[in-house]
Amino acid sequence: MNEREIELLAAKLGERLLAHRWRVATAESCTGGLVAGAITAIAGSSDWFDRGFVTYSNGAKRALLDVAESVLLAYGAVSESTAIAMAEGALQRSDAALTVAITGIAGPGGGTPEKPVGMVCFAWAQKGAATISRTHYLSGDRTAVRQASVAIALRGLIDVVESTSPR
Repeated sequence: MNEREIELLAAKLGERLLAHRWRVATAESCTGGLVAGAITAIAGSSDWFDRGFVTYSNGAKRALLDVAESVLLAYGAVSESTAIAMAEGALQRSDAALTVAITGIAGPGGGTPEKPVGMVCFAWAQKGAATISRTHYLSGDRTAVRQASVAIALRGLIDVVESTSPR
């Protein structure tokens, strides 16, 4: 996935969101704002992008997205449970109709046998619908894992929008 392909995904997302009159927000950990950056690289994104939360630390996840300490203790920062809490927290703390959350281990260190480098958890939350979550095991260096995560996040947002009829 190169920068041009990510730009095309972000532009496609914008078109779909505009058709629905929706705004999107991001809640990012291991990507450090790269999804929000890809979105805001598109001219006119102020019509469909609300805000981005970069919550790298557990304290930031708790303070900005209201991720429960019990979730972090039980499942860890890198888990679908935490991604779901992040996505739902972003939905509650924004004017967005749709959010994406990403938390993972981009490397090169930090991995364990249970949670290896390249494990990235995603969640997509939509007002009035069940939150969707997935875990991907990505290969490559830190840059490759983060870039692939941006593409997965954008594709997931597009899938959610396309599965819902415009208002």
